[in-house]
Amino acid sequence: MSASRLEDLVADYLSHLAVERGLSGNTIAAYRRDLARYTDFLAGRGLEELSQVSAVDISEFSRQLTDNHLAQASVARAVVAVRNLHSFALAEGRVAADVAHDVSPGNRPRRLPKALSVEAVEALLKSCDTTTTEGLRDRALLELLYGTGGRVSEICDLDVDDLHGVLADPQIGLRLVGKGNKERVVPLGSYAARAVTAWLVRGRPQWAGRGVVTPALLLNQRGGRLSRQSAWAVMQRAGKRAGLTEKLSPHSLRHSFATHLLDGGADVRVVQELLGHSSVTTTQIYTLVTAEHLREVYRSAHPRALRGGSS
Repeated sequence: MSASRLEDLVADYLSHLAVERGLSGNTIAAYRRDLARYTDFLAGRGLEELSQVSAVDISEFSRQLTDNHLAQASVARAVVAVRNLHSFALAEGRVAADVAHDVSPGNRPRRLPKALSVEAVEALLKSCDTTTTEGLRDRALLELLYGTGGRVSEICDLDVDDLHGVLADPQIGLRLVGKGNKERVVPLGSYAARAVTAWLVRGRPQWAGRGVVTPALLLNQRGGRLSRQSAWAVMQRAGKRAGLTEKLSPHSLRHSFATHLLDGGADVRVVQELLGHSSVTTTQIYTLVTAEHLREVYRSAHPRALRGGSS
């Protein structure tokens, strides 16, 4: 079984991705870059054929990318490209064994959600001028996002009828429809209830007659349903008014909702249900945030914390 030179093999593999698998041009370009790094690495080791490569070589390639300060996600992607190349070579009968099969691409680092402080959230909410129709709408939106932990799409999809029963009896809870049309019921706090009531009584009627009649709870100035893009713009304006320098999106309030609950002693499985996560593993990333906060407090406040002094 003859071995193929690396350049020919890579060219055949990229052609296979384009013609037989129909991958996009951007994806193929990424594979080409990653495999060019790989062939350069192997050439530097005097390896010209894939049959000469060992699992140790591939692990060293991954380590070199990391040492060159390539992002971990990019390292993982490159190793996946290499593994797929070796798998292709084996399937084509161009090598006798797939030495890359057991080489782990590594875990992509989990990005810790950026939660606002309680003070920052309060400043954001108070920045809304509730003497205006827009301010009433904005305050209702932000209070709902922070008070329920709902996704922006879930909040923008709410209709007036979804709130009437809850406002009359808060114990009913607010029904949110999440990913995959999965429903969950979340409590509606008193601050959010008051903000929504103020919007329904003093704000929404001002805009409701401007466009096509809609059951939507939150409206834009034309009388239509507030979009996710418009909700993002509301956050940007509110953050600017509040003097916040953090990068903000509606999801910032969902992150803050979860983090503040855990900081207050809520069980992670309760937070999982409130967020609508199908797995508690997804929710547990927030526990990393609160653990880091605890470490920061300890390092800054405890007299025996390590600060570079002698023991």
